[in-house]
Amino acid sequence: MAFLSAAAALLASTMPASADLKLCNRMSYVVEAAIGIDEKSATATRGWFRIDPAMCRVVMQGTPTADRILLNARALPVYGASPLPQNGSDTLCVAPNNFVIAAARQCRSGQTPAPFTQINPTRADDGNLVAYLAEDSEYDDDQARLAAIQRLLMIAGFDASPIDGVDGPKTQAALAAFLKSRGLSTDIVQSANFFTTMIEAVQAPSSTGLTWCNDTPHKVMAAVGIDDGKTVMSRGWYRIEPGKCLHPDVTGQPKRVFSFAEAVDTENRTIRFKDKPLNWGGDTELCTRDSKFEISEQGECGNRGLAITGFSAVDLSSGGKTLRFAMP
Repeated sequence: MAFLSAAAALLASTMPASADLKLCNRMSYVVEAAIGIDEKSATATRGWFRIDPAMCRVVMQGTPTADRILLNARALPVYGASPLPQNGSDTLCVAPNNFVIAAARQCRSGQTPAPFTQINPTRADDGNLVAYLAEDSEYDDDQARLAAIQRLLMIAGFDASPIDGVDGPKTQAALAAFLKSRGLSTDIVQSANFFTTMIEAVQAPSSTGLTWCNDTPHKVMAAVGIDDGKTVMSRGWYRIEPGKCLHPDVTGQPKRVFSFAEAVDTENRTIRFKDKPLNWGGDTELCTRDSKFEISEQGECGNRGLAITGFSAVDLSSGGKTLRFAMP
């Protein structure tokens, strides 16, 4: 995924006296962006700017005079482990919530280093500068919005595959079923805050499928195992912020479902409570690894360089199950 797609030219002498810098999201994810301003050997950062699919947002007012403009983008926690590559060449400081950091190359308490990528915005028809967040799929605005809806439907457990930004009966049926299950009107789809409403609905406990809810003060990383009767697939990691719920993408009619979760700190190290790892699992051993994974072969995990993790079985016989992760 090439999460930045910005054309090369910056400004010409014909540019208006003042022009704002906008970021436009043509991805199938709701993203939060932070910008870096590198000017005369001083570097500042500012964030986070939330940008819904098919939307643009002004992130800097007035014609930029910086030597370089840099960008970091992240997907919301509802999508699990970040699907956006974080491999920029500049390391600058960010903070968890809205922030402005004047000296962003040396992080202080409460700040963490993050990779930033230089961008070269282009002049749009309205005279402003614009840079695009894009995927390899190269969606246009309408396709990005529909692909984002499909992706959230999949997370909620409704089969809208494939995630391709192409409308059809399958996507419409999944969307209708989702809205009905959450008591939402079809009119909400065209509202300005649709993605906010949809994400809140996705994160609410559901009467169908598996739901994880994080009742701890820590970030929780979770993995799911799915037995379809032929193979057992283990998949992770899903990030669940404190006080939030999440539906892993378990579609179809699996014969068995398994779950594992652990609390981690800001550096993704397992948190220990009373000298024991703070996790929620069981006796069913499945293969996992530290980074994002999807593993369909569960034999000889250790010999294949994988970890062996104990998952617990989840009873979905009643149609739905909510697992709540709480402090002991």
